[in-house]
Parts: sequence; C-alpha cells; structure tokens
Amino acid sequence: MKPTINFEDFSAVDLRVGTIIEVNDFPEARQPAYQLVIDFGDLGIKKTSAQITTLYSKSDLLQKQVLGVVNFPKKQIAKFMSECLVVGAVKEKDVMLLRPEQHVKNGTSVL
Repeated sequence: MKPTINFEDFSAVDLRVGTIIEVNDFPEARQPAYQLVIDFGDLGIKKTSAQITTLYSKSDLLQKQVLGVVNFPKKQIAKFMSECLVVGAVKEKDVMLLRPEQHVKNGTSVL
C-alpha cells in the first residue's frame, strides 16, 4: 500500500470521462503501445499513449469511454507529446482500462 494522503492531495487530481476517437500504432515506443486521441468534451481533445496492446485491438478501443487524468503536465514520449493519462487496473503485466458502466457526457468529473 502507498503512503496515506489527505483529501486535498486526491482532489488535486482531475479525473474525467472521455471517448476514444482515434487509435494509432506507436512503433517508436519502447514497449508495445497505441497512441490514443480522446474527446473530453468541453476540455477538448487530448492525446496519450497507452501500453494496452495485449488486451485491446485498435477497433476494440474506438468510441469506448475511458477515465483519464487531464491535469498532468505534457510529457514527451519518443516523438509524441502525451497530454493526459488513461487509468487502468494491472493484472499481471496487462492493463485493463477503467470505464464507466453507462455512457456519460464527455468531460464528466470522476469523484
């Protein structure tokens, strides 16, 4: 378990729902990954990379809603600029994306 944090630490994380609108291969990544383009509604379109190629095909991901942290600073990954972080659960070495059970408006806050 990680160290205990206070509520202010947790509330600083801006976790939102978005819809994956584009999925591309990312051959320059050190580990197999996709480049994702995600629509976060009023927050706009953001890009990220995700090492989720073992559990998901590109067609599996299109139009799927996911949870993403949208207030991290941008991060350069190879020649790609990541603007958010999708959230998943790790089972052994594979990452399973966390998603809302029902469709909600893009940009909806996660509490």
